[in-house]
Amino acid sequence: MSTEIRASTVLPAKREDITLHTGDGLELVGELALPEGRAPAATLVCLHPLPTHGGMMDSHVLRKASYRLPALAGLAVLRFNTRGTTSERGTSQGAFDGGEGERYDVAAALEFAEYHDLPNVWLVGWSFGTELALKWGLDPSVAGAILLSPPLHRATDADLDAWAADGRPLTALVPELDDYLRPPEASLRFARVPQAEVIGVPGAKHLWVGEPSVQVVLNEIVKRVAPDAWPLPVSF
Repeated sequence: MSTEIRASTVLPAKREDITLHTGDGLELVGELALPEGRAPAATLVCLHPLPTHGGMMDSHVLRKASYRLPALAGLAVLRFNTRGTTSERGTSQGAFDGGEGERYDVAAALEFAEYHDLPNVWLVGWSFGTELALKWGLDPSVAGAILLSPPLHRATDADLDAWAADGRPLTALVPELDDYLRPPEASLRFARVPQAEVIGVPGAKHLWVGEPSVQVVLNEIVKRVAPDAWPLPVSF
């Protein structure tokens, strides 16, 4: 008998605490969630919102991705706290560096994924995490990036031009009622990246509050990363 998936649902997965080691000597705390009984079809490396405003690896959309997508879509989900960030898992060493020193944090997560043979790695950034993806995500191991509520504050046109020249897939999910960048402006800003797909989400806000918004986000991620598992079921 199946059960409806709700905001608090935690589905089966193999979960393990991990420690990432940065090139500048820091240890970052994180978690890797893997599908049970099968190899992952793809990997999400999650980059959380702004830690000075409460963002962390447990920010709800990223947590729900780790709770659901290993079972529903066969994905590996790697979450971690960037430097100086605290969550229930613990505190990563170092101090918030405005998106600059965090380049080493992104690199450490990608190195971990590569060392552990995690396949088909996609970056999933949310708010501040989108800035990290755009600025530091063009690593050879990355298949593409999905941006949730991109503010395009720290990321510059030069960063967008680098993605345009590279050609890897880039998808931006932009809430209709976002606090920083709404769909019409986002379409103009991302127009310089020919392969970028900008998806306006009606009624959604920057924090993706509410189960309907979460389902939209997770489905759009899976549609691009593991299309055979799309659309996601609403029960398990």
